[in-house]
Amino acid sequence: MTVHIGAEIGDIAETVLLPGDPLRAKWAAEKFLTNVKEVNRTRGMLGFTGDWNGNRVTFQGSGMGMPSLSIYVNELIRDFGAKTLIRIGSCGGMQDHVGIRDVIIAMTASTIATPSSTIFRELNFAPTADWSLLSAAAKAAEKLDAKTHIGGIYSSDTFYDERPDLNEQMERHGILAVEMETAELYILAARYGVRALSVLTVSDHLKTGEALPSEQREQSFGDMVEVALSAAFA
Repeated sequence: MTVHIGAEIGDIAETVLLPGDPLRAKWAAEKFLTNVKEVNRTRGMLGFTGDWNGNRVTFQGSGMGMPSLSIYVNELIRDFGAKTLIRIGSCGGMQDHVGIRDVIIAMTASTIATPSSTIFRELNFAPTADWSLLSAAAKAAEKLDAKTHIGGIYSSDTFYDERPDLNEQMERHGILAVEMETAELYILAARYGVRALSVLTVSDHLKTGEALPSEQREQSFGDMVEVALSAAFA
């Protein structure tokens, strides 16, 4: 048990999938796992552990933004022994060829700053995904016939962004999508020597203004979770 995770030692699996929304953690655990046990509800940030195809998995909500994710990932790794951490979440498309419902597998995550920025001082550290997870996720997405993009994303520390000039540069340099957590996840994974990946669903688009209707989100998010689970145990 830690300050932010009320689980007992042994309640958390070595493989943890991290949706930002705690209710999405509940939905995913009920849909994909058997023998499900609620292991955390501290501060309403729900966590569940169960079995997927004979493998033990935890779905743990991580909240919005890098500061929140950093708290949960630090505790999951340091106190509960997590070895594989995969973010599953939504993102905003930034390229014309990226469509609503598409799956994005984040190879790299650019950012202005993360909670870890003060450690690096003047160094512009380049956070990247674990290659074994990334390649396995690409194969899993191909089998599912899910339209998938692999490349760089942008982790922003603001949701209501007022920097159109910065977005233009992200688009110009091939950034596929924007979200708020992956850069810090990849940095922490590098620090602790564990595996990390982000598998994302495009729920809205910055250029077109399209947004995924709420009634269609479940099926689209299901593809993302299946890719993440398949990659974790490839």
